[in-house]
Amino acid sequence: MAEMLDMEIEMEGDGKATARTEKVGEMYTWHEGMPWNPVERVILERRSVRKYKDKQVPEKLVRRILEAGRFAPSAGNSQPWRFIVVRDREMIEDMEKYARLRCRMIRFFINWQTSPLGKLAWVYAQIGARLLPNLLHPIPFGAISLIADGKLKLFHGAPTVILILMDERGAAKPPIDVGICGQNMVLAAHSLGLGTCWVGFVEIFKLRTKWKKKLGIEWPYRLVEAITLGYPMGKPDGMIERELQEIDWWEDGVKRTVF
Repeated sequence: MAEMLDMEIEMEGDGKATARTEKVGEMYTWHEGMPWNPVERVILERRSVRKYKDKQVPEKLVRRILEAGRFAPSAGNSQPWRFIVVRDREMIEDMEKYARLRCRMIRFFINWQTSPLGKLAWVYAQIGARLLPNLLHPIPFGAISLIADGKLKLFHGAPTVILILMDERGAAKPPIDVGICGQNMVLAAHSLGLGTCWVGFVEIFKLRTKWKKKLGIEWPYRLVEAITLGYPMGKPDGMIERELQEIDWWEDGVKRTVF
C-alpha cells in the first residue's frame, strides 16, 4: 500500500497497472511532468491545526477569509449561510466551559463503560446511536470524553472562531453549500499562512437558549459548523499519505478502475 500512495495507479483492460504520477522530492507531479499548480498545492498541503500560537489574526485577514466563503458556489446562488466571528477570549473560554459541561452530561447518560447508570446508559447509547448515528460515531464519541476530561479544547486554543450558520430555507441542499463555503475559507486561510480546524460539535450551543440569544441565532438560521483560525504552532502543513480509493471510470463505452 505504501508504494501505491506515492503514485496514481491505472488498471488497464489486461489487468496491468501503470503509474500516472511520481514523487520527486517533496513535489508530486502528474504524468508528462506537469507539476501541481499553486491552487492544487494549497489543497494538498493543508492540514487541520489543533495547536495555535498566542497571537491574534489581523482583522483584515479574517475579512479576506470570509470573502472567500461568500464567493462559494451555492444552489441558485442562494448563499444559505451567515457568519459570526468570535475573537473575545473570555467569551471563547465561557464557550469551552459550556462544552465541557455538556460533554460530561452526554458521557454520563450514554457511556455505559463509565456511567453509574450501568445498563440504562447502554440502552440510552443504543437509542442515541440510532437517532444520532453521526454524532455517536467512534471519532466524535471519543472526542466527547476527551473534552469532558479537559484533555481536549473544543476550539483548540485558537484566538479566532468563525461560526457558520445555515439558512434552512436555502435552495436544494443547503448543508452541502455550507460545506463548500467552509472549504473555501479553510483553503484561503492556508494560502495566507494561517491554520484552521473544522468543529462540527458546536451544534451543542443550539441546545441552550442562553447561547442562541447571546449569539443572535434565530430562525431560519441554525448553527451547524465552526472554523478555528490562528497561527499554527510548528509546521503542520505538507503532503501526507492518504489511502487510495477505487474509482469507476467510464469512457468510450468501457469501464476501467483507476485509483
